[in-house]
Amino acid sequence: MAHFESHGNPVMDSTKKRKRKRNTKNLETAQLPHKQEDDLCEEHLPEEQVGEKKRKTEEEREENKDKDDDEVKKVMKIGSGSGIMATETFSSMSLSEPTMNAIKDMGFQYMTQIQARAIPPLMEGRDVLGAARTGSGKTLAFLVPAVELLYKLKFTPRNGTGVIVICPTRELAIQTHDVAKDLLKYHSQTLGLVIGGLTTSGEAKRLVKGVNVLVATPGRLLDHLRNTKGFIYKSLKYLVVDEADRMLEANFEREMNPIITLLPKIEDLARISFRETPIYIDVDEGRKRVTNEGLQQGHAVVPSAKRFVILYSFLKRNMAKKVMVFFSSCNSVKFHSELLRYIGIDCLDISGQQKMSKRGPTLSNFSKAEKGILLCTDVVGRGLDIPAVDWIVQYDPPDKPKEYIHRVGRTARGEGAKGNALIFLIPEELQFLRYLKVKLVENNYYLNKSAKEAYRSYLLAYNSHSNKDIFDVHRLDLQAVAASFCFSSPPKVNQNIDSSASKFRKRTRHGFSFTDPYGTKAATP
Repeated sequence: MAHFESHGNPVMDSTKKRKRKRNTKNLETAQLPHKQEDDLCEEHLPEEQVGEKKRKTEEEREENKDKDDDEVKKVMKIGSGSGIMATETFSSMSLSEPTMNAIKDMGFQYMTQIQARAIPPLMEGRDVLGAARTGSGKTLAFLVPAVELLYKLKFTPRNGTGVIVICPTRELAIQTHDVAKDLLKYHSQTLGLVIGGLTTSGEAKRLVKGVNVLVATPGRLLDHLRNTKGFIYKSLKYLVVDEADRMLEANFEREMNPIITLLPKIEDLARISFRETPIYIDVDEGRKRVTNEGLQQGHAVVPSAKRFVILYSFLKRNMAKKVMVFFSSCNSVKFHSELLRYIGIDCLDISGQQKMSKRGPTLSNFSKAEKGILLCTDVVGRGLDIPAVDWIVQYDPPDKPKEYIHRVGRTARGEGAKGNALIFLIPEELQFLRYLKVKLVENNYYLNKSAKEAYRSYLLAYNSHSNKDIFDVHRLDLQAVAASFCFSSPPKVNQNIDSSASKFRKRTRHGFSFTDPYGTKAATP
């Protein structure tokens, strides 16, 4: 914050300048009679002097216009804080010169919301549990404090590993490693990657030499912790568990538990089990939309026999776009990619069955491409930052609503970005849309609270109708009414509905009848 004070807040600076300009305009208006006198005097000046004077006036106007434009540009560059961007700059964090130079090379000036809120407590050594939507800059939020810590401690390869970042998938680990590589560009600290699919012997040699920042998948990290002699991790200072909710699932928990027990029993790392309450940061708290604002979502009801025909037609029409198509199995990805290539549609494919030597280059090529088609499973459905994806097509519906959110999160990433999502459903699967809405409401605290209030108010308003022969709340199918508010079962409301409705009617002073079907408010006596 001191850095802000010394250079001034750009928003405030530009506001002050605009105020000064308005004052100048007022002065100029007051001096108009003098300007008119000058104009009259021009008749007595030589023609050359009059022309020179007009030319200088025009130059001054252009110069002032350029200054105004610069001020507007300065203000427009500052994030409003309403989206994923914050108003704080990285320079306000008092980061080291090597880190700042790297961030500038990466093209960043202003932080995102999660970065602005997570970096300060992390740099103070606090435990943080962060939550933010996809494409919000979480990776830099945990990497910047990690790199700064090692820089201040003057970590060298002989100190061993000071930072470990655990990622659930190889692809996410590779992406995190690439970001860390850019961030460490001007630092002397070393960086390493240990993931399944690569040779353990080569990784072990690098670990023995000394890797200060280590990005890893759980299985391979556990292997090295147990079996690599000379792997120095006793000086570990900073542990990151990326996609922590996924790491708590059963298939990861059996690897994460022994990892935690093998790591040094120092006070800071003992808190990874969250025996002490960490700082919880949710930058999307209060948002009623769980997907990004720039995302357009739709569904296509297609009979089973015509599914591939419709997919082929869709891809044929969108050859100039960047499209990801999700399937439920590796074999389905393999078959459909071979079939599409056979009939003339070029595409890439990624699945969990493929070796890392193929998956890595495929993902890299698709990320760099301006257009193309990628057929994939959920192995790339989460966490990865693939630039400028136009369409997410879910050929096979996901197993869980959160998988739907992560899949569509591959598009419309970042401030102001736009994208499209389409899910294929056979007629028998239409119920899935209602299931999706219900689960999204149940799992979102604010939507759930809002839905309960709306459901209760609907019943009270219905019971407040004066014509009970038609509007009888006791004849309502509450299961169906609850379903219209995206509940799988009716939520509990005040049992004394008649009493509550009477109070509701008195409070709102609405009187519904055949002659007054719109319920005009009764006049106040």
